[in-house]
Amino acid sequence: MQLGTAFLRADEAGTRSVHRRALAEAGRSTALTRAFSGRTARGLVNRFLTGHSAEAPAAYPQVHHLTSPIRAAAARADDPEGVNLWAGQTYALAPNGPAAEIFAKLHGEARAAFDRAERRFV
Repeated sequence: MQLGTAFLRADEAGTRSVHRRALAEAGRSTALTRAFSGRTARGLVNRFLTGHSAEAPAAYPQVHHLTSPIRAAAARADDPEGVNLWAGQTYALAPNGPAAEIFAKLHGEARAAFDRAERRFV
């Protein structure tokens, strides 16, 4: 199980403000792309992803270095259409707040799910 997206809005995360806002708006779909780095990753669909995914080569780290100035300029301009907005498919469920609270909530939910499953087999 991977939980990276669950912590993107944590207080301690280094997530850019433009990325945090896009995650909070929760109105975008996600897609797999190599357009930003040359490695396949899932992100929120934006103009850059849509415009470059079809032709993006699997050439990490070359693509990463090539797109870095573009992404940096978009971040400085607070433009969500030109930055990599990494996110899993259920990103809309990602809470904000301290990482410890997010972890505690996830732990509690996992424990409750385990307990429900265990009761079915006893």
